[in-house]
Amino acid sequence: MAIPIGSNVADWGTFLAVLDQIPSYVFALASSMMFALGDQFQALGLQSMGRRSGATIGIAASAVCFWLLMPWFLDISNFAHPAVLWFILIGLIRPALSANLAIVAIHHLGPTLAGTLSGISPLFGAALGIFWLGEVLTWPVAVGTGGIVLAIIMLAQGGRRSASGWPVWALAFPIATAAVRSTSHAVTKVGMLEIPDPYFAALIAFTVSSVLTLGAQGVSPKAERITLRGAGARWFILAGVVFAISVLSLNHALIRGDIVTVVPIIAAAPVFTMLMSVAVFKREKITPRTLLALALVLPSVILIVVWGHG
Repeated sequence: MAIPIGSNVADWGTFLAVLDQIPSYVFALASSMMFALGDQFQALGLQSMGRRSGATIGIAASAVCFWLLMPWFLDISNFAHPAVLWFILIGLIRPALSANLAIVAIHHLGPTLAGTLSGISPLFGAALGIFWLGEVLTWPVAVGTGGIVLAIIMLAQGGRRSASGWPVWALAFPIATAAVRSTSHAVTKVGMLEIPDPYFAALIAFTVSSVLTLGAQGVSPKAERITLRGAGARWFILAGVVFAISVLSLNHALIRGDIVTVVPIIAAAPVFTMLMSVAVFKREKITPRTLLALALVLPSVILIVVWGHG
């Protein structure tokens, strides 16, 4: 346990004890809301910056956030544990890969539709939880996951050139994002069984991803020049800060709950994305088909969370 310099050990222990009393679904719900807000910030950033540069800036901003928290949370002894390799593996695929996939999806589909399609993540999460971690598939989990998949199919059938003009092949990006994110959730869960430290897991993963994306940007002859000037960079930096909070909350949820119940709550992010798009950012029109899909996703998530325990 890391103790910040100059702090009172008793007060710090009390804080951690209170943190441990918070249910997993509260952390998962907070993570879901932050994911939705981060997607909105990325959408704003894409108006004046390329998606590859934006993703690189956002990931680096998240990594900086975790390193700034080092005096309060870092336990140096964790670096010597073999399980750190799990977190390094996560960094190779998330957020380095998932963030780029998500930004491409937002670019072609918009944040609401891209977020809704990524709601298929409970399907991947359930499969990984059951076949890898030995979690139990209950009927509510199966029915709720089926409702989410039905929403995805409905959106796909209605998206063969909608009024917003997105191509059918663009559907592959949010679905791939969901698969990568679900895999990273399972790997994070496995790693934290050995190193039960949500902060350390996020620190290593984002640091690896940051080095990876910055390196790829540097060696690519066609890479855009990264600049921190302008509105686009500011939106992506803000998105990176929000995603850092989201992932830290997510890791706290994973260390307390099962994959099959935590991942569906994260899949509720499209509901928050829709509400933000309409009420706050006023940047999208919500079609009846999208509303119907969201109406299927929300009760499906509730079914999994409330009645999904074996």
